Amino acid sequence: MTDVLDMQMDSINPRARRDHGGGLDGAMRLFGGARSDWIDLSTGINPHPHPIGDLAQSDWTELPDHGAFEALVAAARNFWSVPDGAAILPAPGASALIARLPALAPAGTVEITPPTYNEHAAAFSAHGWTVQSTGPAEARVLVHPNNPDGRLWTVADASAPLTVIDESFCDVTPDASLIRLAERPGTVVLKSFGKFWGLAGLRLGFAIARPEIIARLNDLTGPWAVSGPALRIGTQALLDHGWAEQTRTRLAADAARLDGLLTSKGAELAGGTTLFRLYRVEDAAAWQSRLARAHIWSRVFPYSDHFLRLGLPPAQGWDRLESAL
Repeated sequence: MTDVLDMQMDSINPRARRDHGGGLDGAMRLFGGARSDWIDLSTGINPHPHPIGDLAQSDWTELPDHGAFEALVAAARNFWSVPDGAAILPAPGASALIARLPALAPAGTVEITPPTYNEHAAAFSAHGWTVQSTGPAEARVLVHPNNPDGRLWTVADASAPLTVIDESFCDVTPDASLIRLAERPGTVVLKSFGKFWGLAGLRLGFAIARPEIIARLNDLTGPWAVSGPALRIGTQALLDHGWAEQTRTRLAADAARLDGLLTSKGAELAGGTTLFRLYRVEDAAAWQSRLARAHIWSRVFPYSDHFLRLGLPPAQGWDRLESAL
């Protein structure tokens, strides 16, 4: 069933073969239903997003101004405890930065340990780099915590001349962050706004590194890369430390609840974060199809017949998930 879905998606979107969560359009073609009928658990996006505050008309009608940009940078510096020697570049999503990072150094060999988020390998390959699973190498990518298994890396792992530390899911475990390495030469820390704050459609991400690296990335992304609404909403959310603390507590409780539900149905916990859980099952495609018949979309992986990844259901989705299982 998964192969059929992949082929149908290929005919519409040439990027669909690059393995990602989402893809509800393809699921609906196979299993029916309108988008509003589905619960999408295939991504690690917080199902209870940060509330969107008031927007000014100028956020939509005027080019983003420097003051709004600097306010977002200041909020980000405070929220992530960015070291003084590092600068911050907001961008239209972490993926936009991932696509440009390989241009920071001459093409060589990059170490990317699988399994992990595959856009990094795709970006380096597109820039002429050779991707390998073990070192030594001129560059290294550490997804921290790793997607999909939640692995955490150490300071000792961040040793390549160009080191990318992708902390897209690290806001659930801030104490594990390697942000202090951002002022090291050749080190770039990435942050994603969409996952923890649940506003993936806003398209907002951050690169944090030494000023000379940020200046180069700024040249590559161009002017007005972040929209006026994203600047305002991002600033409001990053200043809301109380919401962040409450959200971490709720995510931990919901992740434990999901583990209890899945393991009671025969799945084995294989890793993850409190935004997504990775389970080992006998036949991942069969589990995905069973859930899809109840209009619940999950994540399987082309490199494993046994890995099933689930995000957290919204409050009204728990009973449906339990019935589908």
